[in-house]
Amino acid sequence: MSLRKSTMWLVLLALLVFALVPTLIAAEPVTIRVLNYLDASSPGAAREITDVWQKFEADNPDILVIREDQFGEPFHHKTEAYAAAGKLPEVIYVWPGGRSATLHQKKLLKDITPLLGDERNEFIDAALEPQAGGYLAMVPIGLTASHAMYVNTALLKELGLEMPKTYADLKAMVAPLRAAGKDCIIVGAQDDWVMQSVLYSMIFGRIVGDQKLYDFLDGKAKFTDKVFVDSLKFYEQLFKDGVINRNAMQTPYGEAPALFAAGRAPFMIDGDWRAGAFLTDESTGEALIPPEKQKDIVMTVFPAIPGEINHGTSSIVPAVGYAMSAQVKPGSPEEKAAWRLISWLNSAEVQKVRLETGAAFPTRKGVTSDKLEPLAQERAEFYGRIGGTHVLDDKIPPEICIPLNIGLQEIGLGLATPVEVARSVQAAYNDWARSNK
Repeated sequence: MSLRKSTMWLVLLALLVFALVPTLIAAEPVTIRVLNYLDASSPGAAREITDVWQKFEADNPDILVIREDQFGEPFHHKTEAYAAAGKLPEVIYVWPGGRSATLHQKKLLKDITPLLGDERNEFIDAALEPQAGGYLAMVPIGLTASHAMYVNTALLKELGLEMPKTYADLKAMVAPLRAAGKDCIIVGAQDDWVMQSVLYSMIFGRIVGDQKLYDFLDGKAKFTDKVFVDSLKFYEQLFKDGVINRNAMQTPYGEAPALFAAGRAPFMIDGDWRAGAFLTDESTGEALIPPEKQKDIVMTVFPAIPGEINHGTSSIVPAVGYAMSAQVKPGSPEEKAAWRLISWLNSAEVQKVRLETGAAFPTRKGVTSDKLEPLAQERAEFYGRIGGTHVLDDKIPPEICIPLNIGLQEIGLGLATPVEVARSVQAAYNDWARSNK
């Protein structure tokens, strides 16, 4: 080959490479990191991964999602570590307040209102309330009743017992249940958040009420006031009466559904999300409670409490959702990719998956399914039968709520009195108020 021809080929090759460079650069996917909350042992976990995350990745090859799954306290520890280091992932699973209050109040999350635009009309009003930072950082994936009482009606019938209407009715069941070798109510309360969220928030709402909660937080009332102490005394009475065994404080949260499914007690108290623990795991085809027996399980709320001012209520809050780090630059490829992911996670298709797996009750209008197992259908109908008051850890700052959580454990173990816990919570409030003047 002549020198002239060799030179021509080199020039043509160079031109070809030069022409392909923009294409090669454009083909490089945009990388976004996600800190996700996932219980890998839950029946719906396999579907969550395949139908939600893997489907997004398959449909969006131009986005590389680096997802980190955590659950329970490790998730919260990792969140705080990222926040402290100023390295929040582009997309992060957050609560509307409570355990994510720091992210909201320090404006570490982006206000998604401009990104949401007219699509906000597709969601129920309760999902669009400003969150702990005073703005909309995420669209909740569902509504959450943090208190539900699961009832095994077949076991009640077998034991010759009836659904309790009042606390006195429930207390009267303790003796015959003990004689049958059964507990009355199962609660997996080893983690200190559990009793506050799934039980005491309901008690507080029934006896104290939401308005008084605002009075406490505004300094117009004290946590040492009689009404707050009385709510703690009723909680203490549950253990004294044997309605809840003190061993609940050593029962791991994850073990409670299996104990209930095995017939250890006719009642279990947990959040409404726990219905998903009993549904069929599509990866194994097995269910903790088979669909044909789920019809024996009823979801209700704690019976009437002496002195309550609110009747038949649960503690309800908009659920968790996916937020975007405020560090993501407006108009950047990362913002566009993160919003595309968040939009998918809030889509009708994903909310339908979570309805079917029992993971969440939809906030998007019109989401239904004809594939619900009996207990998932029971959960959907549960919301139409109850009223709601606040979940305390959604409204009370962590500096105050954590001492309350610990105090509830101490009362359950017989290590502290209601008056002592009330004083501890008020002291925590005083410290918080001084540092937030």
